[in-house]
Amino acid sequence: MDPFQDAVRRLREAFSSGRTRPAAFRAAQLEGLSRFLRENKQQLLDALAQDLRKSAFESEISEIAISQSEVDLALRNLKAWMKDQKVPKNLATQLDSAFIRKEPFGLVLIVTPWNYPLNLTLVPLVGAIAAGNCVVLKPSEISKSVEKILAEVLPRYLDQSCFVVALGGPEETKKLLEHRFDYIFFTGSPHVGKIVMTAAAKHLTPVTLELGGKNPCYVDDNCDPQTVANRLAWLRYFNTGQTCVAPDYVLCSPETRERLVPALQNAITRFYGDDPQNSPNLGRIISEKHFKRLKGLLSCGRVAIGGQSDENNLYIAPTVLVDVQETEPVMQEEIFGPILPLMTVRSLDEAIDFINRREKPLALYAFSNNSQVVKQVLARTSSGGFCGNDGFMHMTLPSLPFGGVGASGMGSYHGKFSFDTFSHHRACLLRSPGMEKINDFRYPPYTPRNLRVLLMAMEERSCSCTLL
Repeated sequence: MDPFQDAVRRLREAFSSGRTRPAAFRAAQLEGLSRFLRENKQQLLDALAQDLRKSAFESEISEIAISQSEVDLALRNLKAWMKDQKVPKNLATQLDSAFIRKEPFGLVLIVTPWNYPLNLTLVPLVGAIAAGNCVVLKPSEISKSVEKILAEVLPRYLDQSCFVVALGGPEETKKLLEHRFDYIFFTGSPHVGKIVMTAAAKHLTPVTLELGGKNPCYVDDNCDPQTVANRLAWLRYFNTGQTCVAPDYVLCSPETRERLVPALQNAITRFYGDDPQNSPNLGRIISEKHFKRLKGLLSCGRVAIGGQSDENNLYIAPTVLVDVQETEPVMQEEIFGPILPLMTVRSLDEAIDFINRREKPLALYAFSNNSQVVKQVLARTSSGGFCGNDGFMHMTLPSLPFGGVGASGMGSYHGKFSFDTFSHHRACLLRSPGMEKINDFRYPPYTPRNLRVLLMAMEERSCSCTLL
């Protein structure tokens, strides 16, 4: 039995009917999403606390506010985004109409993770709705409380003939991927991303893959160690480190490391108290499986700060590791927890060489009071996103695309980039059925003169004259 067959068929029929294409329909669904966020805010906060022990502060800024902002932005700009985009013409097409039409792909599958279960589900959904698609939404089964709200409450705010929330684990996701979709948007690990891409290839389905990786952070000698420590500690331990763009390791000189470790200890104590396990501002690891994996990483290098754990409470203390070797597991896999390894390098060049030997990360950070150092790191490396003297604040700007490169993903979204991701940009040229004399230059019998005239006419140029 295929549990998704009827739903997929029903959504295809809805899209074929043209139901999702009008701007009024898209706006109504976006307004429904806005009401969902407003009317169920406390329920969503409670669910995030149950799944991740996430504080209301972190849930507000990283889940609800960002999702609401994306909805509001799409509603304000929907008609402008939908408009045909005029393009420059060459001499041969001056009398014609040339434009790009943004068309919905059709039936879209969105598969989302557990670490930001609201944000990473609703933000791509906003783009898919704004672009006029029908959607099968597959939230993570690991963040059970949020999944329950998305399955039971969210559909009340959307047209259920065009949107379906699919439940289940890996087996159900595998079943979903056997269906032909017109676009697949996946956020998760590179391992599962390869599975998704393989399934999509069978139907030549385009994909966006938002993956992860090990995000480097270079700290220059010319810096204020406490300022850097404050920002690093907040970035690394936000959401208990379960953030795809969190700094995954630090590269610095031995001298800077000696200044940075006590500064990090100071920041951690100020943020979470003498016993972080009792802090209401530090969450928990999502599951026992993830806890055991992270606990194993604590044996890498030497623990300079933290290192405590409590399996019954799924708690791992904010931890800093030093004397870490590049070959150790903590430097081979994305950490996705409250553990920060510090590795020493002798120079900026060595740090850049280290970064460039590895897969391209989702995000890259550089701290220095010397702007030229930050600009060098930016110019000589490649990553999905980059932030100088802070981290993941670039994600708060919908005017910037968010996405990976290479092993950290393909495609991007946020703001108008979400609309563009879920739209087919159709090239359109409307020509006159008359004035056939103009086309004589391109017809046989071919002559050198006609070739010269045609080549000149095909050059793109700003010109108001016509070919007569």
